[in-house]
Amino acid sequence: MLHQIALGTGVMMVSILIGAVSALLMEIGFSRWHGWLVKEPHRPKMILAVLTASLWVVATTTAGVWLWAIVYDLLGVFATFEEALYFSIVSFTTLGFGDVILPHEWRILSGMTATNGFLNFGLMTALMVEAFRLIRTGQVEASR
Repeated sequence: MLHQIALGTGVMMVSILIGAVSALLMEIGFSRWHGWLVKEPHRPKMILAVLTASLWVVATTTAGVWLWAIVYDLLGVFATFEEALYFSIVSFTTLGFGDVILPHEWRILSGMTATNGFLNFGLMTALMVEAFRLIRTGQVEASR
C-alpha cells in the first residue's frame, strides 16, 4: 500500500509540475500580448484568449493523462498501452466507467489518478478565469 501511495504521489507531483510550467508559459504569452489584447476590438481578442486557454487546458490534461498511462504501462498492469491510456483517461477525468479496472495490488493508484485529474481541472479553471479577468480588466481600463 505505501509503495502505491509513494508512486502515486510522485506521479501527481510531476503532473502538477507540468501544469505549473505550462501555466507559467501561458502567463508569459498573455503578458507579452497584453498590450495588443486590451486594444479594440475586444470581443475577437477575448475569443482568441478563450481558445488559447482552452487548448492549454486540453494540452495540460493530455500530458497528465499520458503520464499516468505511461506509468501504468511501465508497471505492466494492463495488457496493452491502449488499455492503460483508456483507463488513465477515464480515471483522470473522474468518469470512472468501471469497465477496465486495476489489479487489486494497484487499485489505490486509480483513486490517486482521479484525485490528480480533479485537482488539475480545478487549478486549470482557476488559472483560466484569472487570465480572462486580467485581460478583460485591461480592456475596460483601456477603453476609458
